[in-house]
Amino acid sequence: MALTKEKKESIVKELEGKIEKQKSVVFMDFAGVKVKDLSVLRNTLKAANNELRVAKKTLMNIAFKNKNIDINAKDMTGEVGLVFGYEDEISPAKLIHQFTKTSPNAKIIGGYIENKFYGPADVTRFAELPGKEQLIGGLLGTLNAPSSNFVGVLNGNLRKLVFVLSQIKK
Repeated sequence: MALTKEKKESIVKELEGKIEKQKSVVFMDFAGVKVKDLSVLRNTLKAANNELRVAKKTLMNIAFKNKNIDINAKDMTGEVGLVFGYEDEISPAKLIHQFTKTSPNAKIIGGYIENKFYGPADVTRFAELPGKEQLIGGLLGTLNAPSSNFVGVLNGNLRKLVFVLSQIKK
């Protein structure tokens, strides 16, 4: 079914609005993925404040061109879906990477993060990074380590003193 000119214009305007709000966009090829799996993915993405949007490549190109983004969707193979990340730059990549593990037909094509296009290998590396909470926890553990080690050393000396005194008493 052919889209009317007004419908195409509204789709382009909608894509432009989503491009303005996004912190990152992950491009995925969903050819051969079951509709049921895609609806589960949409719900998962929505729960994390992300969104999957499907549009024709020519309409994507117009929206990218209007927003001065140098990405050509025609160069991407397969059926292209855009996953917009509104809160976190990496969460769409993580969720799509998890989805590709359970649905082998889905593939990451690339990503647009921090005004730069990254290939599928780079987006996969981003997806495999630890989460923000894990990184903060590791940093706090590293910052806390010297003081806790110092306390352990001081306690060790006291323990040894008590042990020596108890051996003298025996």
